[in-house]
Order: sequence, then C-alpha cells, then structure tokens
Amino acid sequence: MARTPGIWRAPDLSTRWWPVFLRNLLVWRKLAIPSMIGNIADPLIALVAFGYGLGALVGEVRQGGVMVPYIVYLGGGYICTSAMNAASFEALYSAFSRMHVQKTWDGIMNAPVSLDNILLAEMLWAAFKSMLTALAILAVMLGLGISHSPKLLAALPVLLLVGITFSCIALVFNAMAKGYDFFTYYFTLFMTPMMFLSGVFFPREQLPPLVQLVSNWLPLTNAVELVRPLFMDQWPASAALHLGALLAYAAGGFWLALALTRRRFAA
Repeated sequence: MARTPGIWRAPDLSTRWWPVFLRNLLVWRKLAIPSMIGNIADPLIALVAFGYGLGALVGEVRQGGVMVPYIVYLGGGYICTSAMNAASFEALYSAFSRMHVQKTWDGIMNAPVSLDNILLAEMLWAAFKSMLTALAILAVMLGLGISHSPKLLAALPVLLLVGITFSCIALVFNAMAKGYDFFTYYFTLFMTPMMFLSGVFFPREQLPPLVQLVSNWLPLTNAVELVRPLFMDQWPASAALHLGALLAYAAGGFWLALALTRRRFAA
C-alpha cells in the first residue's frame, strides 16, 4: 500500500498559482476603489493625527545619532505597519471567506490546481495588496514633504517583503480558524503589542532591557529598522541581518501555514 504523503512534505509549487492570483485580481477590480480607500484612509488619518498632533508636542526624536522631526520618525515606521495590516487583513478575512465560507478553494481544486499553489497565490495576492497600500501611503508622504530621499526607492522591495512575511504568518492563523472571531486573538495578542514594541511610535531604547531583547526578534522591528533609515536618507545598519530575519519568518510561516492547511483539508 502506498504511503500517504505527510503534511510537512516540501511544497509542490508550479506556475498554476497564477490563474488563482488573476482570479482574485479580477474579482477585486470591481471594488478596487472602495477597497483601496478603506485600506489607506485609516493609516493616513493616524499618521497625520500622530505625526502633526503629537509631533507638535514631541518635536524631534533622536534616531541614528541625529535628531529628526517626529513626523519623519513616525512615517518610516508607520508605513511598515500599514503594509503589515493590509497583508494580514487580506490573508485572514478575505482568504478565510474564499476558503471556508464561499468554498472557492474547493471549486478551484476541481481543476488541475493543487492546494499548495492556491496557498501560494493567496500569499502573493495579500502581499500585492499590501504593496499597493504602501505605495499609496508613500505617495501621500512624498506629497506632504515628509521625505524626499532618493533612497526611498530601496524601500519598495523591502515593503513587498514585509507584505509577504505577514501574509505568510496570517495564513497560519487562517488555517486554524473556525470562524472570523478567531482572528481577534491574532490582532489583540500579536499585532497590537508588536506595534508598540517595534519602535514605530517611540525609540525602543525607552523599553526595559528584557522587553528590548524580545523586540529584537519581532518581524515588524526588522522591517522598521530597514525602512526608517531610508526616510532619513541613510542606509540601514545590519541590513543583511534584518532581511534574513524577514525571509526566515516568511519561509517558516509559509511552510507552517501550508502544513496546517493540508491537515485542515485532509480532515
């Protein structure tokens, strides 16, 4: 008797993820404008409120040995948070709707498209939407004159990697969810604390040493450490380390998400 392949087997991927990605794009295109407004409005309101409101009280913040306006400091961190949120929402609520509620994944698997390729397509689609959100916010930041550094071009592939990383992590929770309410735990216990511990709103040096140690290993911390210096027209320190951390989270998250999703569909 042939042995059933385990859920931890290597991903079986091919170019058949593309039709699934294209299908999501065609469906989203009908609601693209309200979707983008929803994804962009909240982070922009928060950026303006904190950046200019709180920034008027804070003034400047020390970063990399120099003092920078708080709006610049905040912008370099908050754009990473926006990419994280956009990728997470798509890989949780929208992916769960297609997987569990609408049974879209079941229908796709009637065609010669494997579950592995569906999950890859969902991950790339969530990363793509997060990249669109980050680009729109970056354009507004440039329009407001928050930064004009040419080094911001280097932030684009980093923000794409941020979207990939957090979509992979979110798909892990998507595979375990029984309903939409389950995602509250992810946002409340993981994402919200990480926003405050990753140096988005204030320097991590203000945190207790033990909390700083934990913060060093958070994926959002590595993203902020890569993107914020670019806003200040500087190159990030230890870039290879931070990129390696994000890649490790992405690879590990995707493999875990794939294993849990395989188990879910095998049940």
